[in-house]
Amino acid sequence: MEEVNINAIARLYGAFPQKFGIPRQSNIVENIVSKIVFEPEYRNADALRGIEDFDYVWLIWRFSENEREGWSPTVRPPRLGGNRRMGVFATRSSFRPNGLALSSVRLVKVEWQSAEGPVLYVAGADLMDGTPIYDIKPYLPYTDAHPDARSGFAPSAAEQLLEVRCAPGLLDKIKEELREPLFDILAHDPRPSYHHSEEREYGMNFFGYNVRFKVLEDSIVEIIKIF
Repeated sequence: MEEVNINAIARLYGAFPQKFGIPRQSNIVENIVSKIVFEPEYRNADALRGIEDFDYVWLIWRFSENEREGWSPTVRPPRLGGNRRMGVFATRSSFRPNGLALSSVRLVKVEWQSAEGPVLYVAGADLMDGTPIYDIKPYLPYTDAHPDARSGFAPSAAEQLLEVRCAPGLLDKIKEELREPLFDILAHDPRPSYHHSEEREYGMNFFGYNVRFKVLEDSIVEIIKIF
């Protein structure tokens, strides 16, 4: 088998220092802005010439925290409750032979001059903080969008959203501009599909905050601590 060596061209820096809490797909939570910083050898503004004319871009990246020996031809998708196996190439599982991923994100702005060279700001990313990016391509709606296509075992974009509750005084501990994104993430139920206990307390790191919460009756998220 021919091997191809590829190098990371950039890294994404965003809200999630850990895997827990990251939206399961890109653009599920659209109002969290992340920053893409290029590696020194790729900090060339000419390489981005014209990118500001596109609303969305594709990111090709690697599941850097899910490396394991070997691979399995089948996986257990969370959408199916973790109870059924499907072919790895019929899913978006992070456990893949090459560990590569593809996400479309909204291009918010380009900062052409910074201490880190040209920087991209994007919204809707489903990547962990520090994730290596291997390529960036423009999103073309006339060829990349197929709204009438079948979606297999994941026919809808989102499950039933949960109601999020938090005492006003507790919510004051987090920056105002981060409250709506936090509620959006929790409303989409970040728990693993096999964790459904009202007694269990969950913790999520989000933009430097530790958010503790419980899920009541599988329909209400109650934030109990923020520090």
